[in-house]
Amino acid sequence: MRRIKLLFLGMGVLMGVQLPHSIAFAQEAPKIQSELSKPYHPEADAQKDIDSLLKLAKKEKKNVIIQAGGNWCVWCLRFNDYIHKTASIDKLLKSRFLYYHLNYSKENKNEMVFQKYAPEGGKLGYPFFIVLDINGKTLHVQESGSLEKDKSYDEEKVLKFFNAWVAK
Repeated sequence: MRRIKLLFLGMGVLMGVQLPHSIAFAQEAPKIQSELSKPYHPEADAQKDIDSLLKLAKKEKKNVIIQAGGNWCVWCLRFNDYIHKTASIDKLLKSRFLYYHLNYSKENKNEMVFQKYAPEGGKLGYPFFIVLDINGKTLHVQESGSLEKDKSYDEEKVLKFFNAWVAK
């Protein structure tokens, strides 16, 4: 046990200030998860849901944004909260896109859906985004790290990302 404590302490010294930050974040994560809405549904038939969205996308001439992640993922929940609380982003999404939360969890990994739309997506971390055109063709797969700012997201970067994929 003493060796484990020393190893942990040694890792903390090597990591410098990252250790207290990581510990603080780990302690904060359950609180954040309990406070934010849970938009992912492991029980859903994701392909059926996406097929329905694509029919609507054709009618409304909108692209589909799929946010891949799970209710276990603090950054996934933060992004969902952020896009709804940031008026400019919420307005853009509601007027120009159809939006779907594609679940990835131990209960339902949705492997076939991920393979179909973003086979490389799991390498990106969560959340990541899949942009589909009205025909269901994957236009773009986007990681989310470049959209972050501190413990949230950067409005300008998020708007730039979404605006780049508005249906023409």
